[in-house]
Amino acid sequence: MKIMIGTEHHVQLENCKSKLFCSCPTLGPEEPNTRTCPTCLGLPGSKPSLNKKALTEAIKVALALNCKINKEFFFSRKTYFYNDLPNSFQITQYELPLAVNGKLNNIRIRRIHLEEDPGKLIHEENHTLIDYNRSGTPLIEIVTEPDFTSQEQLRLFLQKLTIILEYLGVYSRKSEASLRTDVNVNIENHPKVEIKNITGIIDPIKAIECEIQRQSKIIKSDEKKVQHTRIWNPEAKITTEVRTKETEEDYGYITEPNLTKIEVSEKEIKEIKGSLPELAEEKTKRFIKIYRMKENDAEVITSDLILSNLFEKVANKIDHNLATRWFVREIPKVLNYNKITIEKWGITEKRLIELLDLLQKNKITETTAQKILEKLSQKLFSPKEYIKKENLEILSGTTDIEKLCDEAIKENPKAVQDYKSGNNVSLNYIFGQVMRKSKGTADPYQVKKILEKKLK
Repeated sequence: MKIMIGTEHHVQLENCKSKLFCSCPTLGPEEPNTRTCPTCLGLPGSKPSLNKKALTEAIKVALALNCKINKEFFFSRKTYFYNDLPNSFQITQYELPLAVNGKLNNIRIRRIHLEEDPGKLIHEENHTLIDYNRSGTPLIEIVTEPDFTSQEQLRLFLQKLTIILEYLGVYSRKSEASLRTDVNVNIENHPKVEIKNITGIIDPIKAIECEIQRQSKIIKSDEKKVQHTRIWNPEAKITTEVRTKETEEDYGYITEPNLTKIEVSEKEIKEIKGSLPELAEEKTKRFIKIYRMKENDAEVITSDLILSNLFEKVANKIDHNLATRWFVREIPKVLNYNKITIEKWGITEKRLIELLDLLQKNKITETTAQKILEKLSQKLFSPKEYIKKENLEILSGTTDIEKLCDEAIKENPKAVQDYKSGNNVSLNYIFGQVMRKSKGTADPYQVKKILEKKLK
């Protein structure tokens, strides 16, 4: 079964403080229609003026995605009549976009262009309200060729794309709404179907899976096959038809008369390229070289900008092998269990350095350190003060550990007998009883050594 999938990714340029064609703030009071002016409300006589910061940020994204920058481009009016569009047209780019011919994960990027976001529709019972606070917010649209043939390809592409955008500072994991994806799906001889305005990274995958199943059923039936547009319902996990698909000609593109042709010099492009931060791929290579870590471990750490920055601060004070192990295993485990991001957690390098320093100096056991990390995910405190208060320092004295071992042997005669009969797994059970008695503070190496000696 031949599957062809193309995508359009609409990314809000979050680090732009003002809108694309006016000085209204992109952030601020959330009271509806308070961050507006005649330009973003489309009032007669208002004139747009291009936000230079938005242009610079868009060029950064284009360069990071290996696109060719068009040194000369212009804006167009895309005409369609929706309630959330105050002008009844959107200022965007069509004939000559900002950038073309990029590539990411072997998926061809057809074009990247700048455009304004429309307003927001709020549906309440039997009526709809419009909030124009979002109207005019700077967007970039990243359009791919129909090179995806599976959901897994799109998942990996979105994962890498969001990491790049995060490193560039134009995307944040705090708000899934800052990335909206349209997917175009067609299988076999079914006409292309577009599914619009899917937020986040997971829902586009689910929407594609749903659409492939729907089209497969239609191909096997006598149902009429029509090119059309659908929307994704994330709660019901279904798509719904909203209209027949428009062609590009239906939008009646014309050159925006109130904006001049834009020129970007080679010097400006080089300066913007020179200002690009170290991206995840480059950081991964550096971590492998400096910290001598495995490629997979480096990729896990660099997949989150805040996590990778935190790692470097910790690895400068703690053995980098220990730091790597905790940032690859223990910290992601806590984040996944609590369903939080490292940013939302707010853990500082001071607390992590303090905790791992105690472990590195054999002041606490690995088990104790893991339990303290779990508690830190609920409330931040000083690990050093906590182990002192709770008397959790490692128990390494031979006499004390022998006493605990004797108690565990006496209380578990069946496990002792099983071990002596050749069942080595029983030793692990007795070992666990000793560790439980010590509240995880006994030196594991000493416990095992003493138990083996006594049971012989």
